[in-house]
Amino acid sequence: MGSLLFLAIGIPYVGFVINGEMPFVEDERGMSAVGLILGAAAYLVLRKGDPLDRVGKLEAAVAIVSLALGLAALAFAETAAAAALLATFMGSLVVLWAVELVDHAGWVRHGTPTRPVAHG
Repeated sequence: MGSLLFLAIGIPYVGFVINGEMPFVEDERGMSAVGLILGAAAYLVLRKGDPLDRVGKLEAAVAIVSLALGLAALAFAETAAAAALLATFMGSLVVLWAVELVDHAGWVRHGTPTRPVAHG
């Protein structure tokens, strides 16, 4: 479900970049708001389904950076930097999604690896 929410951010963003607008998204401010709302929902959905948190500090750091970029993109939507901030925010959402997927897939080991004990 979380991945579908991230996809629900990406599709309108691609359409916005190609056409300059999408239904319900007319400018950078609207696209930033969509990214913030759906990104927060996707993050919470993915975090809820992860009882064995392996990279919690990294995930939290990426989420905080992404939130800050999203808020900056929203705040500066009427400036010359709007497109660059929005693109950076969208890229940070992709990174956040990838970190969550890596964690859920179990590709990151939790704790200190143990060595087998030799009996002999």
